[in-house]
Formats: sequence, C-alpha cells, structure tokens
Amino acid sequence: MKLRHTQLSLPAQGTWLPARLAHAPDVRGLVLLLQSPPARPGHEAIMTGALQRSGCATMALDLPSAREEAREPDSRYNIASLAERVLAILEWIENQPDLSTLPLGVLASGVASAAAMRAAARAPGRFGALCIFAGRPDLAGIAPLRALRTPTCFIVGRDDPRADILRQAFALIAAARDWRETDGGDPGEATEAMLAASMDIAAAWIDAHLPARAGADTAETLPPVTPRSSTAPALPPSSEE
Repeated sequence: MKLRHTQLSLPAQGTWLPARLAHAPDVRGLVLLLQSPPARPGHEAIMTGALQRSGCATMALDLPSAREEAREPDSRYNIASLAERVLAILEWIENQPDLSTLPLGVLASGVASAAAMRAAARAPGRFGALCIFAGRPDLAGIAPLRALRTPTCFIVGRDDPRADILRQAFALIAAARDWRETDGGDPGEATEAMLAASMDIAAAWIDAHLPARAGADTAETLPPVTPRSSTAPALPPSSEE
C-alpha cells in the first residue's frame, strides 16, 4: 500500500491546526494521532508507521498547536476546549469524500487523551476504537469516562508513577477495555524500541475493533486480534464531574 503524505491546516475553534495526513484509496480505516505535548523527534514516525503497516491511513495533530503552547503553556489543560477541537476535526473529516466513509480510530497521548475521551463520549458510535498511550485520561472527568462506549485500551509503563491514577480512570469505563503494561516508567519517555513495541499493541487493538469499511469485501478480511481481558480495582463512590 503506497501512501500519499499531505500537509493540512484544519479549522478548529477560530484557529488552524497543522495536520499530517497519510492516505491511500485502499486503506482499512483512518486513525487520528492526537498529541499534547508533541511527540519527541522521530517518535511520531514510529507511531504512525505501526498504524500504517496495519493498513490504516493516519492523521497526526498536536492539541493545541505548537504556537499556542509557546504563547500559553497552560492551554493544553483546557480539556473542554480541546475536546471541542476533536469534534471540529471529526466534522471536517465527515465533509471530505475520501475520508468520510472510513472507520475511525484514535491513538491519543499526553493530555490530548482526555480530550479524545470526552469527544468520544459525546459522539457515541463515531469512533470504532480508542487507544491511550502515555496519557492523562483522568483529566477527562468522571462523567465522560462513565459515558464512554468506545472500546478503549490503556498502554501504561509498569513503573509509571501515575499508574494508580490511570487505573482509577480505567475502572470507570464501562465499554470494552484492556490494560496493557510495557517496560519502563512513563511510556512518553520510552526508547524507540520500547515505543515500537507499544505501538504494535496499539495497532493490534485498533485493528481488532475498527468496523469493516463500508462496501469493503469482508471475505478476505483477516481474523481480528483478540485482546487480553483486564480488570481494575473498583473505586469508592464518587461525585459526578
């Protein structure tokens, strides 16, 4: 599959977000790679490469933009605003003939993971799969986490100091879910080899849960990867967000 790489600028809440699209007519689906802060040099290529090898187109965006981060570093923590941007991106995709029929998955990292989960909770059924890598899903809020119906995978470093907080967020999700641990601490600080292993997990999860593309011949579709089931400790009663 030969992908065409295109630099885009997408409208979102009165600003324009740079996006990197890799697409071909015969892709399996489209995966949004949502990042905040931006990936370390070279890491975005590893992340998108794993998804592309699974047969998907990719669209990578930083939420917020690098310019906004430089001018107002705390803008990345405005989860409500970033979630609106994800929904604006979704609306843009729905108006693109080459993209609108593709099943959608999301791979989100950092604070962008909270925005992705809020957006998915507000647009039930629109995203086929969600994968959280080195993220802060706890910032999504209790109500959006409980409302989420998109199959969701958490990729967490065994020694990540935020693991307990992430497991609490994981326990709130009622949708199909999987907790996968990788070597090291914060996956965001992983070596390239460790990152590649994590991306294989992400690609397998997304491939297993994306619905078939409309009009695709399912007779030759490979059987999905069966993710491992996982459990998380129950949380005490907590007030809604």
